[in-house]
Order: sequence, then structure tokens, then C-alpha cells
Amino acid sequence: MNDLERAVQEFLALDRIAIVGVSRDTRQPANLVYRTLRQAGYAVFAVNPNAERLEGDPCYPGVSSIPGGVRGAVIFTRPEAAAAAVDACAAAGVERVWLHRSFGAGSVSEDAVERCRHHGLAVIPGACPMMFHKPVDPGHACMRWVLRWTGGLPRPLEPEPRSRAVGGGAAR
Repeated sequence: MNDLERAVQEFLALDRIAIVGVSRDTRQPANLVYRTLRQAGYAVFAVNPNAERLEGDPCYPGVSSIPGGVRGAVIFTRPEAAAAAVDACAAAGVERVWLHRSFGAGSVSEDAVERCRHHGLAVIPGACPMMFHKPVDPGHACMRWVLRWTGGLPRPLEPEPRSRAVGGGAAR
């Protein structure tokens, strides 16, 4: 099993996941991921500060407002907003972050990835959960194949050890 497969398995094994950036436009990728995971039995929570309900469910203004918290978050924001979303996830006790991207920038930014590392969060910087959640639909299977063939699949990053992530230094 490679690092990406392991990171995906660990992320998809989480019991509570926030979908940050679910839209009022139900055709958006965030909404597809939200619906698919909800229908598969995941406890998923829609996050959008501009809506009270989405997809027929309560919508939360931020990750920290989700009752009981979450262990993971898929981020579907513009790249320039992703770092702030990562900071909010860290403040709310999230352990793992998936920065969504298929083609183009998606939600991935160097700043967001660096903040994940700084906060001690495991991060998948790119791709889409639907490329891995079984059964994979033909469109996402094709995207995964193209990204693998072109070298575009992400390399997940494990968090820095907590002593380093918070400014300390482990003696060696």
C-alpha cells in the first residue's frame, strides 16, 4: 500500500467529517461529496457561513460550531481562503484535512499545506474523495487514472511531531 492509499483509508475511516464550502448551488463538487458520504452512512456536516440549511440538513457557519466536533474536514474553498479554513479546523480539533482538487488549483495552496504541517494535521493536498470512495463512479475513476498517469495525484503529508509543530524542538 502506498502513502496516498494509506492516507485515503485513514481519512475515509473517520467517523465525523465536515465538508467546508458546501454550496447553495447543489451542482457543486462539495455538494456531491457531501451527498455521497451522507448516503454511505458517514456523519457529515455541511459548513457554509452563508446558509442555515443545505441539502435538507443543518448547515454550520464554521467547523467549531458543529456539535460534538469532527475528526476530519474536506475543504472546498478558493485556494486563497484555504489557509484560514485550515486554521479554523486546527482550532476546532480536526485531525485530518483533505484539500480538494481535481484539475486546476482547487483548494490547494502552499500556505494551506504549510499551515496543516504547522498545526500538526495530516493533509491530503489534492484529488477528491470520490476518486477513492467505493464504488467509484466512471468519471472519478477516469480522473484518478489521468492524474496517476500524469503524476498529478497528491503526496499526503503526515503532521510534524507536536513538539516541533508548536515551536519546541525535540532533542536528538
